[in-house]
Amino acid sequence: MAVPVVLVHGLRTSSTMWRPQVDALRSAGHEVTAVDLPGHGRRVDEEFTLDGAVETVAEAVHGSGGRALVVGLSLGGYTAIAHAARHPEQVAGLVAAGCSTRPTTVVLRGWEVLARGIGLLPDRGAWLNQALVDVTLPADGAFDVGAGGFALDVTVPVLRAMRAARPLEDLAQVQAPVWVVNGRYDHFRAQERRFVAACTDAHLVVIPHATHLVSVLAPVAFTRVLLEVAAQVA
Repeated sequence: MAVPVVLVHGLRTSSTMWRPQVDALRSAGHEVTAVDLPGHGRRVDEEFTLDGAVETVAEAVHGSGGRALVVGLSLGGYTAIAHAARHPEQVAGLVAAGCSTRPTTVVLRGWEVLARGIGLLPDRGAWLNQALVDVTLPADGAFDVGAGGFALDVTVPVLRAMRAARPLEDLAQVQAPVWVVNGRYDHFRAQERRFVAACTDAHLVVIPHATHLVSVLAPVAFTRVLLEVAAQVA
């Protein structure tokens, strides 16, 4: 029987970033839920907290039958790891993509200073955000990522919330199989070996030619990984 799949998006994006994966997984017979985290997408007016993000995933898994393959990218990956540690009974398997660096207080505070500066721009950084999207993402990927809107004001609350994240400690508690997936040139790969070593049952997948937003930059390769993982979990 096909395992349900819950997809958790990255910072400032929304559930629409997963469109290629949703279509492929549903075509393969999987029930798929792509969530919007607090402060993002259709929930842009809500306050982001790590607890609220984890609860969002828990509710999605509960609505899918109580147990699922949980897939997260970047912020969604850290959220998915925290969820797997807190709700092990809900996790048939975990794909943690683009989140193989421990978020330290020094780095988070540095990014917060930068984010606050960008937030003071007249357009709150909308032009800069769109320019980066246009330069770094393929046209189809840029359209999907932007379809749910960009949460320009959520970065500082997310960075503050991530001070409480303990991904290595959480992974040590996860009994379900874990797939650590990164683009070859992802700057978040810095500690991927530590992340793999922290797991009881871990598999490392590195996708060539991709950077941080691996599911958007290499959608075919990333989706193939998800289909193979879902088949193994089932």
